[in-house]
Amino acid sequence: MNQTASSNALSLENIQNFEGKYPKQLWALFFTEMWERFCFYGNRGMLTIFMVDILLMTEKDSNLKYGAIQAFVYAFTFLGGLLADKILGFRKSLVWGGILMVLGSAVLGFSAKEFFYVGICLIIVGTGFFKPNISTMVGELYKEGDNRRDAGFGLFYSGINIGALFGGAICVWVGKNYSWNLAFGLSGVFILLGLVVFLMTKKNLGPIGLQPEHSTGNEKALKLKEKLVYAGSIAVLPLVYLMITNTRYTDIFMYIVGPVTLVYLFYEMSKLTAAQNKKMIAAMIFIVFSIFFWAFFEQSGGSLNLFAKDNLHSQLAFFNIDPNVVNNSSNSFFVVLFSPIVGLLWLALAKKKIEPNAVVKFGLGFLFLAGAFYLFYYTRFFVDANGKTSLNIFTMAYLVITFGELCLSPIGLSLMTKLAPRKLWGMMMGMWFLASAYGQYAAGLLGADMADGVEKLSLTEKLMIYTDGYKNLALYALISGAVLILISPLVRKLMQDVK
Repeated sequence: MNQTASSNALSLENIQNFEGKYPKQLWALFFTEMWERFCFYGNRGMLTIFMVDILLMTEKDSNLKYGAIQAFVYAFTFLGGLLADKILGFRKSLVWGGILMVLGSAVLGFSAKEFFYVGICLIIVGTGFFKPNISTMVGELYKEGDNRRDAGFGLFYSGINIGALFGGAICVWVGKNYSWNLAFGLSGVFILLGLVVFLMTKKNLGPIGLQPEHSTGNEKALKLKEKLVYAGSIAVLPLVYLMITNTRYTDIFMYIVGPVTLVYLFYEMSKLTAAQNKKMIAAMIFIVFSIFFWAFFEQSGGSLNLFAKDNLHSQLAFFNIDPNVVNNSSNSFFVVLFSPIVGLLWLALAKKKIEPNAVVKFGLGFLFLAGAFYLFYYTRFFVDANGKTSLNIFTMAYLVITFGELCLSPIGLSLMTKLAPRKLWGMMMGMWFLASAYGQYAAGLLGADMADGVEKLSLTEKLMIYTDGYKNLALYALISGAVLILISPLVRKLMQDVK
C-alpha cells in the first residue's frame, strides 16, 4: 500500500498556503459533516419521544436511556480518535464510521420498535469513528499560528448546525406524523450522502488524514491491525447493547473510563516539555468546564424534549408549529443565523484590542446558559388551565442559549488543536468529545431526577417540577461562569502564546 502516491501532487504546505479566508478543502469537509449531523441530530431529536410514546418507558427511564446513549456516542469518539491517531488514519476511520451509521439507520428503518437497540448500537460505534476525525482534518488545513483557523472552525460549525437544523426538524416531524421507521431510515440516507461527498473529494486533501507515518513501515502488520480494529468494533456491539439496555452498567463504564483515560493522558504528557504540559493543563481546564456546560445544555434532547411534547402550545408568533420541531431545530437555526455576526463582533473587538480571551468567552457562555434556563423557568408564569405554556418564551430561551454555545463550542474545537502538540491532536479531540460524554451522562441523570414520577401528576404539576429543575440549572451555570471569569488570568498564563 503506497499511501503517499495520491498525495505527491498536493503537499500539506500547498494546502496550508491557501489564499483568502478559507481553504477549498474546508467546503468538502463542511458538506460531509453537514449530512452526518443531519443523521445524528435527527436521531437525537427522536430518542426520548420514541422511547416514551412507542416503547412506553417512563420519562425518568427515557432520560436515563437518553443520557446513556448519548454518553456512549461521545465516549466512543475518544476511542475513535485514538485508533485513527495510531492505526487507521482519519480518512479510513471516517469511512468505516459512516458505513456503521448507515447500517444502524437501515436497521431502524426496517423496524425501529423491534430493533431499536441494535440500530442505536451501530450508530453509537459508527459516530465514534466518524465524528472526532473530520474535526481533526479541519485543524490540519491550517499552519500553527494561522489566525484564520477560528474562522474556519466557525464555518465548519455552521455546517454542523445546518445539518442539525434540518435533521432535528424533519426527522421528528416525519416520525410523529407519518412513520418512525421512515424517520430513522431517512437519517441513514443523509449520512450516505455525506460519505459520497467525502469519497468524491478526498483526493483534494493531499496527505491529510492518511495513516500515521510510523505505521507504514510494515505493511503486513498494519493490515492486521486494521482488520483487528474493524473486527473489534463489531465485537464490542453486544457489550454496548448490554450497557445501554441496563443503565447500571453505564454507570460502571463511566466510573472506569474517565480515570483510565486520565492515566493514559498523563502518560503521554510525561513525554512532553514543561511548556507543552502547561498548555495541556489549560486544555484540561476547558475540558472539565465543558462537562458542566453540556450537562445543562443537553437537556434539549432529554427533559426539554419531553417538556415540549406535553407542556407547550403550538403557536409561535403567527405560525402553528409542532413544539418538538421547535425544540429540536431552533438552536441550530439561531446558530446558522448569528454565527457569522458573532464572528464579526469578535473581529471588531479584536481590532480595538478589547476582544475577550478564550477563557472569558467560556465564562460568558455559561452566563448566557444561565439566562436561558431562567427563561425556561419563567415559562411557568404563562401556564394555562391545561398545563400548557408559551412556545414564544421557550423559543426565546433557545435564542439566548445559542449565544452561550457560540461563546464556547466552536472555540473549544479550535483550542484542542492549538493547545495540544500535533501528535496528540486526535487524542485531544477525542478528549473533548469524551468530556461531552460525561456531560451527556450527567444530563440524563439531571433530567431523570426532574422527571421522577411525573406520569402521576397533572400537566400543570409536571410543568412546575420541570421548571423548578431549570431554575436550579440556571444557578449552577451562573456560578460556573463566574468562577471561569475569575480564574481567567491564571488559565491565560498556562496557555502562553495561544489566544
